Amino acid sequence: MTTIKDDKTEKESLKREFYHLIINGEKMKGSKGETIKTFNPANGELVAEVAKATKEDAEKAIAAARNSFDHGKWKMYPVGRRAQIINKIAAIMRSRFNELVELEILDTGKTLHAAQGQVTQAIEDFEFYAGAIVGHRGSVNNVPGQFHNYTEKEPVGVCAQIIPWNYPLMMAAWKIAPAIAVGCSVIVKPASLTPLTAIILGEICLEAGVPPGVVNIVPGSGSEIGNYLVEHAEVDKVAFTGSTPIGKDIMGKASESLKRVTLELGGKSPSIVFADADIDAAVDGSLFGIFYNSGQSCEARSRLYVQEDIYEEFVSKFLEKTKRLQLGDPFDKGTHVGAIIDQTQLDTINGYVQSAIKDGAEIIAGGHKCSPKGFENGFWFEPTIISNVNHEMSVVKEEIFGPVVVVMKFKDEKEAIKLANDTTFGLGSAIWSKDGARATRVANQIKAGIVMVNCPFSAFPGTPFGGYKQSGFGRELCIETLDLYTETKSILSYYGSRPLNPLGL
Repeated sequence: MTTIKDDKTEKESLKREFYHLIINGEKMKGSKGETIKTFNPANGELVAEVAKATKEDAEKAIAAARNSFDHGKWKMYPVGRRAQIINKIAAIMRSRFNELVELEILDTGKTLHAAQGQVTQAIEDFEFYAGAIVGHRGSVNNVPGQFHNYTEKEPVGVCAQIIPWNYPLMMAAWKIAPAIAVGCSVIVKPASLTPLTAIILGEICLEAGVPPGVVNIVPGSGSEIGNYLVEHAEVDKVAFTGSTPIGKDIMGKASESLKRVTLELGGKSPSIVFADADIDAAVDGSLFGIFYNSGQSCEARSRLYVQEDIYEEFVSKFLEKTKRLQLGDPFDKGTHVGAIIDQTQLDTINGYVQSAIKDGAEIIAGGHKCSPKGFENGFWFEPTIISNVNHEMSVVKEEIFGPVVVVMKFKDEKEAIKLANDTTFGLGSAIWSKDGARATRVANQIKAGIVMVNCPFSAFPGTPFGGYKQSGFGRELCIETLDLYTETKSILSYYGSRPLNPLGL
């Protein structure tokens, strides 16, 4: 496997044999000395060992975050100074771009193209929030009767942020950037499978000038560390990205102390292709929509609905291009689809495909585990298209989280909307049509937080990202996210010349 060459630097390499916890500005080993081994999903080779946090370590991190918030200076910094430091985080990340990309590929098995795009967005997230926070303030309201009312935005406090394995650095940036921009302190628990770049991001925050205790990174068991953070009385907010079942569990545990909660959960997103669409553009966009990041995306468009007039032509072209997708060395620019994260996820994907076959569906492309030459010890699954399906099949109803798409016909606009909304999820959706009025009508009736019209992309800094129904609630990546990390305080003053005597006594 090739790697990315970067300029020589005197700084410590981001690629190491061992990674520490970050608590109160210090690198630490876990209190029990235990470690997590991380493996490259593309070839099964050991990448590094990571200190494994215990409840004792999580307690230290919470105490550090609490102290930094209650008694530290970060939230009291002038907004411009916080913005300057957040911009510096982005600048350091940009200066070590290739190293971050390499580490993300080694940790996840994703393609070079995907890793480059995601690291770029992580950098832009910090740049976006450095600017957004400058204009984030309260309001002044007119109240009749010689009253003056204004509001202030105050940081919510200590935030536990639990991030998934599919976009390790980007998801860490989505959560850390808005939280520290408004003055919160955070404890980040990265996924045990992919903790490396989140740890590095914590180090970069310190290098940029974020005070100790404001950003703490504690990789460890979700059932142990994640639950401890969610249930802890000194944690004021939980932000979680992951599966819907775990999100429900977090919401229940957080309710005991009425913590603020943001949940970005699963999806089973539809893509609707109308007969008047640019078929070639719809084919290319739909390929990206499901096979990008090996289908391991919460908003992957894994249900493909094609109007019956163009169904045969569309499927023929979609099938032909699917078969041309290249699997192999993630560092090769010509590789389109990377590895699956681990054996468990590989078996899950295969299980769904086998269930579809058992239910009478037809596999028209892929459908098998595979081993690209030179990567026989990795975890790989062929890009897969399944037809002859119905909405009673688990492969249509449930999130697979892999490079698997189901394709169905529809007759008209009414049926397309009905099929698209026939799901417990509501995260992403795509519409392909040259008719602007139709696209607008359909977009207004789709029950999803994100609608992509003639476009395969779902997220840019500044565009709200989040879902309806069991895809969660709250929006990330946008100005509104700042409100999720703040409390709004209303201050009402009376400025009349006569004292108030409302009871007339």
